Amino acid sequence: MAFDWFKRKAKNITTSTEDKKDVPKGLWHQTPSGKIVEHEELKRNNYVSPEDGFHVRIGSNEFFDMLFDNQKFTELDAGVESVDMLDFKDTKSYTDRLKEVKAKTKLTDSIRNATGKVNGTEMVISCMDFSFIGGSLGSVMGEKIRRAVDYCMKHKLPYMIICQSGGARMQEATYSLMQLAKVQSKLAQLSEAGLPYIAYLCDPTFGGITASFAMTADIIMAEPGALIGFAGPRVIRETIGRDLPEGFQTSEFIQNKGFVDFIVKRTEIKETVSKTVNLLYGT
Repeated sequence: MAFDWFKRKAKNITTSTEDKKDVPKGLWHQTPSGKIVEHEELKRNNYVSPEDGFHVRIGSNEFFDMLFDNQKFTELDAGVESVDMLDFKDTKSYTDRLKEVKAKTKLTDSIRNATGKVNGTEMVISCMDFSFIGGSLGSVMGEKIRRAVDYCMKHKLPYMIICQSGGARMQEATYSLMQLAKVQSKLAQLSEAGLPYIAYLCDPTFGGITASFAMTADIIMAEPGALIGFAGPRVIRETIGRDLPEGFQTSEFIQNKGFVDFIVKRTEIKETVSKTVNLLYGT
């Protein structure tokens, strides 16, 4: 049975997040403020513009290289892949969408698990990839986080999730929403085992991710200027019929309201994470 719930009649409208290019491919990159930065200089600075501090969106490859000592790590559960359980169709079939995004990104899903040492401290890091269907939460993300937590408990290791997601994956319907409870139950076990959990919120972090495990870590960090929330600002503005406060849903705004512990620049994240883990875990 197919679910042809979403059929867009208007032409020349593109909604697929995997068509967006997250990492600059040329020699130069222009930030939203108009600053021009050479790509190699940007890479050396952890993809943070030295001109204005803008954090360019990056994926798990860049984060793992940035965080793990000597860029050495072991990927866990790499063979776990999404499948079309519901024979779902929106503007195209979910099966075709998965084939296309897997071929384009060389990823199997929207999150990767890896273990290695961060400034000498061994830990497990799960990192979302926004380039894979907007970093959306599906059954595979929930399962891979579960496996990462089990690995942490087996080997007595700290855990970190790098969040960048538009929310739940509609093509998996209730299977996607079930992951919120599944992940939270595993994180509760991690806490009972006395192992620390750190969340690092990047731009954007929305929907079911924010409504669950992104906001239940022992320590919640966020990149400067990251958009963090449940519904997007446009939806909220149209719903309540009024203008939103300046800087609404930025990491700085969220920190001021008590939902984020630290704003951490990407250039400082490795040192901050290692110090935090050592303080929490006493290593």
